[in-house]
Amino acid sequence: MKPLQPLDPLIHSALRLSIMTILASVREADFVFLRDSIDATDGNLSTHLLKLEGAKYVRATKKFEDKKPKTRFTLTVVGRQAYASYVESLEEYIRASRQAK
Repeated sequence: MKPLQPLDPLIHSALRLSIMTILASVREADFVFLRDSIDATDGNLSTHLLKLEGAKYVRATKKFEDKKPKTRFTLTVVGRQAYASYVESLEEYIRASRQAK
């Protein structure tokens, strides 16, 4: 069996993995949608989104809708590549565990 690739620790956090998975499946998502989808507090979600933004995995855009600020998030090209690599590594882990039986 070949050595398993390490999992990206930035994505491996449960909350950040949830964020990345949602953003990989939609064009963009607003803060409220993300918060409600993963049942996170505003502060916790903000902290994890900032980490993903800092790594250039996620891009935030702020706009006003009906005179209210709305922040939308998308995966960047770097983020999509990192997520695809993470999923590929997880699939390798699963294949390895099945072969070991």
